[in-house]
Parts: sequence; C-alpha cells; structure tokens
Amino acid sequence: MKKQYAFSLWMALFLVLAGCSAEPELKPNDESTVQSVVDGTTYPLTTTDSFDNEITLSEEPKRIVSLMPSNTEILFALDLDESIIGVSDFDDYPKEAETKEKIGGMEFNVEAILALEPDLVVAHELNASAADGLKQLRQAGIPVYTVANAASFDATYDTILMLGEVVNRTKEAEQMVKEMQEAVDEVFRATEAIDTPKRVFVETSDLPHIYTPGTDTFIDEMLSIMHAENVVKEQGWVEMSPEAIVEENPDVIVIMYDYVPNIIEQVKARPAFDAVKAVQQDAVVQVDENLLSRQGPRLSEGLRQLAEAVYPEAFHD
Repeated sequence: MKKQYAFSLWMALFLVLAGCSAEPELKPNDESTVQSVVDGTTYPLTTTDSFDNEITLSEEPKRIVSLMPSNTEILFALDLDESIIGVSDFDDYPKEAETKEKIGGMEFNVEAILALEPDLVVAHELNASAADGLKQLRQAGIPVYTVANAASFDATYDTILMLGEVVNRTKEAEQMVKEMQEAVDEVFRATEAIDTPKRVFVETSDLPHIYTPGTDTFIDEMLSIMHAENVVKEQGWVEMSPEAIVEENPDVIVIMYDYVPNIIEQVKARPAFDAVKAVQQDAVVQVDENLLSRQGPRLSEGLRQLAEAVYPEAFHD
C-alpha cells in the first residue's frame, strides 16, 4: 500500500512540475521568500506563505498538522516532535511520524483534522488538488501555511527558513540549512576533478510510461552539482520510450523508484538494452526515491547517494 502511495505522490509531482496542476491559479509569489531570519519569533505573528495567503498566529504553534512528508521531515528536524499531532498517510520518516494521527492522503480528511484542533496546518503546493479542503480549514479559523514545491536547493533552504520562523525555530532552521549547504559543497568538491562527465539517465517510473527529469528540475540541478550530464535536454518532466533511451546510450541509468520488484534486472532485460553502456558496464543503479523527492533536510543525503551511485570511485578510495 505504501508503494502505491509513493507512486501516486510521484504522479502528482509530475503534474505540478509539468505545469498541469489541478489548480492553476495557485502560483507562488515572485519575490524571494526569505533572505534572513531573526533570533526567535515574536507573537502574535502575521505573515504570508509562498502563495501570498496571510495567516496570523497568536502564539507559538503547539498543535501542528502536516499534509506532506517533506514538510513533516522539516518539522521533525526542527525538534517539533511533541507539537506535531497529525500527518499524512504518506509519512514514514522519521519513525516517530508513523505514531502520529493519520489524516489521509492527497485528499485529506477535513473532519479528522478539525477533530485534532490544530493551531497550525502546514500544507504544500501538491495539496492544490484539495483546495476545497484547505478552504474549509481556513473558514474554521485554522491558520493554513502553504509552501511551494521547491525545484532547487536554494528554494528548499527558503522553505526551511520560512517554516523555522513560523514555528519559532529560526536558529535550528539556520543550522539545518548550514549543514545541508556544507554537505552539498562536499559532493561538489569530491567530484570536481572528474575529467569526463558521465551521461546519466534518471528513471522515475516504469513501463508503460517511463518518466525522467529534464532541465530546470531538482534532479538536473543535482547532476550538475556532481559534475554529471543529464542525457535529457528537454525542460521539465519528460516521457521517454525505451527506444529513445537506447538511442541516448547513457553511461549510467539511475532507477528512482522501488514499487517494481527486481527492477534493475528488468531494465537490463529490456529489448536492445544490452547495447547500452550502462548495462554493459553494470551501471544500472537504484537510489532511495524519498531522499531525492522530499524537499527537506535529507536532500543533501540524497545528493550524496546519487553521486556515489554515478561516481563510486570518487567516494571510495
């Protein structure tokens, strides 16, 4: 069931990043979200979220519901375990998240959330398909703070700093961002001496519809940081046929899902894939999709895992 949830979440992500959101009027503001934060948050606090929705918090939130795993991971990393009272059905990290009240999936249960009496609901751009539910929560007087779907490390840092300010964890948020930046820089430096960048194909779903991240995506940024080349030059999320993958002849094929058993062997066995360099060099690898798809504190860990999969020689002396 969790694998089905993960696949559904990926499909929703594709729709948002491809510009096919069910609520196209939901657009993040154009200005940079957070440039700096102060030590501590003064309440009452009136602020706007990534979509210019204004919220007012009379005091520091003590009963928080999170509607998306990425937000949940940030909130837990900000040491808010005791304040988190509800999470989505997708949430499985950290392990403490599994002990929290489940409030549904993409179409969350409004009544269940209201019953928890939260003083803050942290939503995500992917919740746009449940706009009516968000409206009901706001009409019930519950502050709903929505973050944009981050498509870069800088955007993720902004999200962390924004949430840190809202929940009175500014110092913790700054420290989290600092540690992530250091980890990203470590990967950059570890691969900086690569002479010939490897050409990489990242596969995020299996047949019959193989999707891959093209330019202007988070994965494309990660590949650039580690001095690798994305074989896909089209913008956004692209559907690729097996024949097109063979034609691109990547050095490495990265599998970014786990809902198909023995997927590495299945990819290798696709027609004509025996002529692909990645198959010939045993460079079809699988990575943890959650580390790479959830825009939170573990993204730098996901970058490291991806870099080690593409350039194992750069990390293992």
